[in-house]
Amino acid sequence: MNDSLTYSPTAIERIGETGIEITWSDGEKTRWTAQQLRDACPCATCREKHGKIHGGDEDTGATQPKPIGLPVLSVAEAQPTRIEGMQPVGTYGYNIAFSDGHNSGIFTFPRLRREDS
Repeated sequence: MNDSLTYSPTAIERIGETGIEITWSDGEKTRWTAQQLRDACPCATCREKHGKIHGGDEDTGATQPKPIGLPVLSVAEAQPTRIEGMQPVGTYGYNIAFSDGHNSGIFTFPRLRREDS
C-alpha cells in the first residue's frame, strides 16, 4: 500500500449527476458513485449503523445487545444520493457533504483510492 504522502489528488471531476472521478498525482484514477461513498462513510455514526463498532465489556469482551428499532427514511434519504460538496481536511483527506444532510465523515486518501477496503 502506498503512503498517503506519495500521492495526492490532482483533479476531481463529476461523472453525471451522482459520480466522481479522482485523478491522482501518480496517474491513477478512482471512480465512485455518491452512494458508494455514502455507504463507505468512516464516521462513528455510520460505522455503528453498519455494525462495524461493537460496544463490549472490557473485562469479558462480551458485546452489548443492540436496541431494536425500526429504520426510518427521511425525504432526503429516499432520493438518489448526490455529493453536495467536498472540502480538503489537512493534507490527508476530504470531508464530503451528501444530499441527505450527512457531512461528518473524513475520507482519507487511502480510502478514496480504495486501498483500505
